[in-house]
Amino acid sequence: MMLRIPTVLDPNQLDTVRKLLADAKFVDGKLSAGAAAQRVKHNQELDKHAKQMDILNNIVMSGLVQHPVYRAGALPLRVAAPYYARYTPGMAYGDHLDDPIMGADGMLYRSDIAITIFLNQPDKYDGGELVIRTAFGENSVKLPAGDAVMYPSSSLHHVSQVTRGERLVAVTWVQSLVRDPARRELLYELHQAREKLLKISPEAEETAQVNTAYMNLIRMWGDI
Repeated sequence: MMLRIPTVLDPNQLDTVRKLLADAKFVDGKLSAGAAAQRVKHNQELDKHAKQMDILNNIVMSGLVQHPVYRAGALPLRVAAPYYARYTPGMAYGDHLDDPIMGADGMLYRSDIAITIFLNQPDKYDGGELVIRTAFGENSVKLPAGDAVMYPSSSLHHVSQVTRGERLVAVTWVQSLVRDPARRELLYELHQAREKLLKISPEAEETAQVNTAYMNLIRMWGDI
């Protein structure tokens, strides 16, 4: 399931984030890549020791983890601190898969879901589309600033070359309570029906049935 998460960050938050990044130290993105990804990764990332990191993470992650679409779609168990990537003309990130297990020793997590949060407007750069391969073909994603896209980390994907301007994004990964992406998609669809029924017919028998089914499927499929 590929899911758009609208307005993770509002205009004031975006303005603050961009000002912080403008004064921050960026390093070669290959430094954080595995052996396979190093061959195709050509971008810059915020230095992990940058003084702006804690403030940025507080802004970006607060907006994400409280968002109802994220919570319902990801069913998060663990979420990683994001990294902040910058692409200038000539930069791209070729076809790759995200590492299945991430983190440091003692703090490992499974990367079930990848999330990209767009930090500047699409008219500020040409190229730079996030292209995700699915069984139904390629999906090209270039969203307004503040919006995010989430998709299974098992998907082959790439970032097209930027030919003008600057692409700024925050990227993070989630270990979900539900490992299987097809099951997560079914649960998200059921969640949407459940929420609608709870609003329009909270006392109806079918509302209780759908609510019970949703809860018990999470109980059945949840992986803790």
